[in-house]
Amino acid sequence: MEKKEGFLHARPQEKYALHTTHSPNFLGLYQNLGTWPASNYGKGVIIGVVDSGITPGHPSFSGENVPPPPAKWKGKCGLNKISCNKKLIGARSFASDDPGPPVDYDGHGTHTASTAAGNFVPDANVFGQANGTASGMAPLAHLAIYKACGDNCYDIDILAAMDAAIEDGVDILSISLGTELVQFYQDVIALGAFSAMKKGIFVSCSGGNSGPEKFSVANGAPWILTVGASSIDREIVATALLGNKEEFEGQTLFQPKNFHSRFLPLIFPGKKFRNAPLCLPGSLDDIDVKGKIVLCEIGGPIYRIAKGYVVRDAGGSGMILVNEKPDGYTTFADPHVLPAIDITYASGQRIKSYINSTSSPTATILFKGTVIGDKTAPSVAFFSSRGPNLASPGILKPDIIGPGLNILAAWPESVDQNNNQQASFNMISGTSMSCPHLSGIAALIKSSHPDWSPAMIKSAIMTSATQTNLDKRRILDERKKPADVFAIGAGHVNPPRALDPGLVYDISTKDYISYLCYLYTEKQVAIIVQRRIDCNGSKYKGSPAAELNYPSVSLELRYQERHVYSRTVTNVGDANSVYHVKIENVPNVNVTVEPEVLTFTKAKERKTYKIYFSRHVLKETESYVEGSITWISPKYSVRIPISVKLVV
Repeated sequence: MEKKEGFLHARPQEKYALHTTHSPNFLGLYQNLGTWPASNYGKGVIIGVVDSGITPGHPSFSGENVPPPPAKWKGKCGLNKISCNKKLIGARSFASDDPGPPVDYDGHGTHTASTAAGNFVPDANVFGQANGTASGMAPLAHLAIYKACGDNCYDIDILAAMDAAIEDGVDILSISLGTELVQFYQDVIALGAFSAMKKGIFVSCSGGNSGPEKFSVANGAPWILTVGASSIDREIVATALLGNKEEFEGQTLFQPKNFHSRFLPLIFPGKKFRNAPLCLPGSLDDIDVKGKIVLCEIGGPIYRIAKGYVVRDAGGSGMILVNEKPDGYTTFADPHVLPAIDITYASGQRIKSYINSTSSPTATILFKGTVIGDKTAPSVAFFSSRGPNLASPGILKPDIIGPGLNILAAWPESVDQNNNQQASFNMISGTSMSCPHLSGIAALIKSSHPDWSPAMIKSAIMTSATQTNLDKRRILDERKKPADVFAIGAGHVNPPRALDPGLVYDISTKDYISYLCYLYTEKQVAIIVQRRIDCNGSKYKGSPAAELNYPSVSLELRYQERHVYSRTVTNVGDANSVYHVKIENVPNVNVTVEPEVLTFTKAKERKTYKIYFSRHVLKETESYVEGSITWISPKYSVRIPISVKLVV
């Protein structure tokens, strides 16, 4: 193969993993008011979704009020003619282990596609909870579906799907998939996304569900928007009430009306049998749980809902599901198969203490339904992967966080195992859910600013992000501690501000290649760029990541070391405007900016400024510190985060 003309690279095949009624309003998107009408609801923009397929005929994919696709569209419909319409304009399958039509048998693809651009569906709910009008972020944008996952997600199928989407003419690529942390030249999503970026296509990807571990963020290439997961202010609330009158709040999507709130015996089956604390299949067979509420720990080889099957089949009347310690205060609203509640690790420890304190512990579960108004939202979900970016530490990742916890969206079919109700919506969690939120918001920006490059759209999203919750305090992580830059990136997405950001940071293909020349060998760069590059020539002089015109800064700094990097902003706000710099202190680092004032006299005018970093404080251990630089005018606030690794 290497002797063939045009051949660049080959390697063994790899597997990748599949990483709403209220979230639009939570993000400031309302029908007939503000951002949605200002952005034409995403009209004319094509979002390509690479996932597990689509559920044809679902009301979220109705073509009602959606205009015809733009003339540039060249895609195909691999479904029957009735299924494709002005909303669902294309559907193709590339899943090598599922050679049929691009129908979604998993649910993941249907959920993500409707989150990005599902049409308005009134009276959407899951088993009576979270009722409201469901819609995607760009409800009148077009959807093109590329099924790359059957039972598995193979890298060659993902890349084939991405290549087809690029050729078909999509504007946005939404990819809620990922692999183990690898270099960009080994990652097909990074490769396909680079080709998309060169064609002006914006790529949004999930950051991964390996949090809260550091160095766990995936899809970290700078030409990708990497999205972490946050909560929204809606909870599906239940309370575990103990016999000693202690109460512990949690969540569950299954809220039975016929569950009498009488006290039942409470048991933790973890004292005698090794697998019993996790409620694994067969682990309760020799334990008397009939008519009792069973305390189960999250973990092991089965998911949360599957533990409910084990308890129910053993005769249990209810389940209290306890988080693992790293999960912190993140709780899930799952469609359980019996009366159940998911509670925090700390609550679980107190309930275990109660069980050990009495010979006849009892409990009941009180179901309180859908509650809106959690002032700690948005907070970072524990599973949301964290930086630093292992593949390229000089690029701060994730870029942004968006709704990814307990998100309601379209589903092939949900069945309530208790009363056989059917629903065409489901509530699930993951950065897979936050990614399409950002894909749809990018479509709104693209519809309003069709001439903006992918880097400009990314900049608009990042520099307008918020760092506070509804209580006007700093965004918290799963421990209820202030979230750091490696959890939230630039902050939480703010669509109204992203539509009109004032200034943007643009990046050209040439800039990316110069960055790659600094990072990799010429052979490795050629794999990404898809052609041979002379990294020693005059055109592509290798430049460090911190010099890339990225809307964040990440660098290493040693004692008595000094660095200077430049950034260039483009005026997309008022023609005549003046910005003053505000520097948020970076502990133990001196940060200065020259000039301190940027004056613009016309639209699209560009200005360059320099950032100076120096360090005169000696520390005995390596550590990370953070701050920010914000350009402020009477109308706009344009912020980029800073991360500095203090090296011994």
